[in-house]
Amino acid sequence: MTTDTERPKSKLGRRQRARLNRGIQYAVLVVALVVVAVVADWSSIARAFFNVDVAIAQFPAVITTALVNTIIYTALGFAFGLALGVVLALMKMSSVGPYRWIATGYIELFRGLPALLVFIALGFGVPIAFQLRFDIYSTAMLALGLVGAAYMAETIRAGIQAVPKGQIEAARSLGMSPARTMITVVMPQAFRIILPPLTNELILLTKDSSLIYLLGLASNEYELAKYGRAALNEYASLTPLLIAGLCYLIITIPLSRVSNLLERKYGGAVRTKGGHGGAGA
Repeated sequence: MTTDTERPKSKLGRRQRARLNRGIQYAVLVVALVVVAVVADWSSIARAFFNVDVAIAQFPAVITTALVNTIIYTALGFAFGLALGVVLALMKMSSVGPYRWIATGYIELFRGLPALLVFIALGFGVPIAFQLRFDIYSTAMLALGLVGAAYMAETIRAGIQAVPKGQIEAARSLGMSPARTMITVVMPQAFRIILPPLTNELILLTKDSSLIYLLGLASNEYELAKYGRAALNEYASLTPLLIAGLCYLIITIPLSRVSNLLERKYGGAVRTKGGHGGAGA
């Protein structure tokens, strides 16, 4: 009497399947790169993006004018937004109902409005409606600050609430007034906690500063986006936009690194709802 024995089917283990999947993905990537390398018109790409003569012509103005103005606009907006954000955070935590309602209404309004709309309102709407015209630096400060304050207020409020209550009780037991406790005990600890998200907010405001170009700028007021657009029209080349993009990275990459270092040092104690960016803020 004979019995038929079935040979067990060979099955790949989990690690073997993972290696196979990675191998397939690498193969697809290599094939895609080869296709792009063969099909792409590299001479046209080089002329469009890497025109050395056009790139040289952007200096030093792209640094001394556009990059410097971008930093100034961002710094003004961040300073105003931070000051207003502190006030809004304290109002939202107040025991006085109207203060909380005003702060909540402001935060919800400016977190829901596109930053582009705020720039248009301050640059065109206010002068038409009230015959009140701001210079470009004031417009940048107000527009960036009004939008940024709505986000920074929530970050600051979360930082204040993250300070251990024992610290507050200890300060009050020493006879400190509520105001002095907030200024000398709570705020320093809260700002240490919220440094990483505030750094991220600074990065977002740097990118939002590109919206200023819609308001019409004199050549000495150009920021990076406006400078790149004007040079694009002049040279019919994408190289100026590439240079402008690299200048943005000069600002944002170090700030990102600082934010990551601060987050590792102080921990991610504060998590706020998503940030804003560009016209969608």
